[in-house]
Amino acid sequence: MTDKTAPSDASTDTRDAAPGEETIARNEPAAGVPGYLLGYGLAILLTAGSFVAARTGLIYQPAVISALVVLALAQIGVHLVFFLHLTTGPDNTNNILALAFGVLIVALIVLGSVWIMDHLDQNMPPMKPQQLALLARCPAERLPGGVGDGPCGA
Repeated sequence: MTDKTAPSDASTDTRDAAPGEETIARNEPAAGVPGYLLGYGLAILLTAGSFVAARTGLIYQPAVISALVVLALAQIGVHLVFFLHLTTGPDNTNNILALAFGVLIVALIVLGSVWIMDHLDQNMPPMKPQQLALLARCPAERLPGGVGDGPCGA
């Protein structure tokens, strides 16, 4: 019995493949072992560049943080292309969307936490001078209301 629904096009990939399995084309930058070695070399250079930027006076001091951010983003790009094989091909659309969703969730959690902490800091009442003096005199674990019955919980 023949299968009439199967396409007769010779260019169709007929091998049995798992969902999400990808093959690396020869024209991609991360093709095979040379691609991994190139990515490894770039990652090492970017890491060494970060240490050089932070430890030496080669970069204008206020711009060191900007340089480190640029080097970190370049490092992320190297890892995405050479090790995770994330390219702009049509078969990587789901991977790019999953990455964007993950970045969105992490950004929401981090920015939301910073927002909540800032809001709490703005709305906390200021400490009275007596509370500040007691805090400076007593260790944090021995404050009034804790164990003990003295001014420092002794």
